[in-house]
Amino acid sequence: MPTDWIVVANVSRAFIDSNVLLYAHDASETVKQPIARTVLEGLWHEGAGALSTQVLQEFYVVATKKLRTPLERDEAREIVQLYATWPVVVIDPMLVLAATRIEEGHQLSFWDALIVEAARIAGAERLITEDLQDGRVVEGVRFENPFAGATTA
Repeated sequence: MPTDWIVVANVSRAFIDSNVLLYAHDASETVKQPIARTVLEGLWHEGAGALSTQVLQEFYVVATKKLRTPLERDEAREIVQLYATWPVVVIDPMLVLAATRIEEGHQLSFWDALIVEAARIAGAERLITEDLQDGRVVEGVRFENPFAGATTA
């Protein structure tokens, strides 16, 4: 994946949830892995991906401890470092407070509201995730589930 991508003005920014990153690096996910990789490769090519420190933290913990075949820590660190070249929203107290209002106003879990607010701050029009209702729009961010309709192998 390129490390010198250029952001194109007409490209729609997409915020990536940790589940998409995890599927891309989980060999046991024979159906979802190629879908996740295609999504991420497209975002690399377009220079359109964004994520947050929360996503990077979740990825590292799950990838090294909870996958069927966990990644080696060095490999997981390399992946975090690679994705840290994308625009990364740092979770700070103001973002936490804004997320509490989204949680309350849109009946989302706090953690999902935190992802939505980070996506909004990143200027993302789309939140690529498996965890939220496909097509729903919250705070101007549309949820897209790239795995909708995928059948389990």
